[in-house]
Amino acid sequence: QVQLVESGGGLVQAGGSLRLSCAGSRRIFSSVAMGWFRQGPGKEREFVAAISWNGGTIYYADSVKGRFTISRDNAKNTVYLQLNDLKSEDTAVYYCAASITASKLRNGGPVDYWGQGTQVTVSS
Repeated sequence: QVQLVESGGGLVQAGGSLRLSCAGSRRIFSSVAMGWFRQGPGKEREFVAAISWNGGTIYYADSVKGRFTISRDNAKNTVYLQLNDLKSEDTAVYYCAASITASKLRNGGPVDYWGQGTQVTVSS
């Protein structure tokens, strides 16, 4: 069982930055791909970014390319999402997710584990 706990969400003005963190249980963290999804008000959950177990493969949704950066530190069992140049449309609950490969996350699943989510609100 992998437990995922997100942190780092909050309220930020448009153009600002946040860094989200997702801490996983140590047991298998370093052997799974990690990713981030988000669900905005009245919207379906959507893929944001994914990173392979060793960081060698990274995917981003077109809407966040050039603004968001995903990274991981397997020694700390943590994956990060740096959010820069935030826009009001980035307002959402952000979820951490784990799967066998980054491509599965990019394609929407199957996702093996989910975090509980962290709220990001961007004010204009």
